[in-house]
Amino acid sequence: MNLGRWIRDRARTTPHRTAIVFGDEEITYAELDARSERLAAGLLARGLRPGDRIATLTDNRPEHAELFFACAKAGLILVPLNVRLTLPELTYQVGDAGPAMLCTGPGRAAPPFTGPVVELTRDGLDAVAADPAAGGLPGDAGPDAGLLIVYTAGTTGRPKGALLTHANCFWTNLSLDRGCELREDDVVLQVLPQFHVGGWNVQPLLAWWKGATVVLEPSFDPARALRLITERRVTTMMGVPATYQFMAARPEFATADLSSLRCVVVGGAPMPEPLLRAWLDRGVRITQGYGLTEAAPNVLCLPPEEVARRVGWAGKPYPHVDVALLGPGGPLDGPGRGELIVRGPNVFAGYWRNPAATREAVPDGWLRTGDVAERDAEGFYRICDRVKDMYVSGGENVYPAEVESVLAAFPGVAEVAVVGVPDERWGEVGCAYVAGDVPVEELLAHCRERLAAFKVPKYVRSVPALPRSAVGKTLKNELRAEFGG
Repeated sequence: MNLGRWIRDRARTTPHRTAIVFGDEEITYAELDARSERLAAGLLARGLRPGDRIATLTDNRPEHAELFFACAKAGLILVPLNVRLTLPELTYQVGDAGPAMLCTGPGRAAPPFTGPVVELTRDGLDAVAADPAAGGLPGDAGPDAGLLIVYTAGTTGRPKGALLTHANCFWTNLSLDRGCELREDDVVLQVLPQFHVGGWNVQPLLAWWKGATVVLEPSFDPARALRLITERRVTTMMGVPATYQFMAARPEFATADLSSLRCVVVGGAPMPEPLLRAWLDRGVRITQGYGLTEAAPNVLCLPPEEVARRVGWAGKPYPHVDVALLGPGGPLDGPGRGELIVRGPNVFAGYWRNPAATREAVPDGWLRTGDVAERDAEGFYRICDRVKDMYVSGGENVYPAEVESVLAAFPGVAEVAVVGVPDERWGEVGCAYVAGDVPVEELLAHCRERLAAFKVPKYVRSVPALPRSAVGKTLKNELRAEFGG
């Protein structure tokens, strides 16, 4: 199950096949394997030991994939940080992860860090690399060894690092392949950022396991994505609804040559019916999915033949994944509605250095997703609501508690509540209800300095007081209803 073996085995069987296309550069499997081998040896020669963390702050780059496989081979843990975060947010995550090294992409300023900082470029990694024959590499890390720490937004205002093992990544990719198969002749367009679990475990790692080609983009540009589909004969890709919305909004979408696409994957939120029809009308097959970081992330899959009939549904569990609905009295049988819980070898090892949060999330072997789902008589699931208040904006999870803590620190704010509200472009955005005499533009400027842009509320509404229950709980359902009215 060691993912370092994936690239070694693939380099042995198909060394000259193209693993990565990055702009005009093409990297073969032999080159990717050799570079990651030398880098793994160099990291260990610098004193890093299995279990140590390497944090990264970068746009998508082939060197990031090289570093991923080097970590897998050396028994290290990769911690990809979200480049959209502010300096205080990054500083907290670096301090929490405690990395032995920080790697930054070109033009990326490093947050405060006392250890070595390496530029994540060819020259930067070559300076670290060493001859693997000189000292040798350790034996393959076991299936329960850590491989990735991906930070998720926290309901109490502090993000938590979800620790994913080699086994988690092995099983989630095996499940993905059995529910949404990749072939060795596939060409995968990767526009999802590598700081998301989906940037690794939804197609790219599976592609490298199978010997396919990944067209890696530094970031998402809808016009360029459409051109690449034609020029590179892309056969599949993954994105959130906003990805496909921006592409469909381009004037060239109606005439672009999409004939090479055999299927695309959408996750993060259900694809709205008008957008779904726009892609289906272009002859593109769509697979809808649902997942979460703590499940590495693949949980539910709606195959292409069901998509048009079940708009808004997330599907059935992937192979090797068990799901159930939890009601107030325990597990629910048959059709019904309750909290979706997940069990399987894809479920994460726990939150980094946070055993209390881990016990709360997985109290009995079942992962509590915090999402309310509906199950029909055929066993299909649809995500209905959230047990918690998290909302999804452009594929990014936003937890109101974190935003509320920043808003509450602004002078004049007596009380505040943030809710997710519908938005045609991003799916959902934040609306802040503020009690107090506060200048709105200054309040938003305060937020922009302390929060990533996708977390800053789009709307601010002034209220005399927040609606509360008899026990003092903020009635956020009333706020959502007020926004709609």
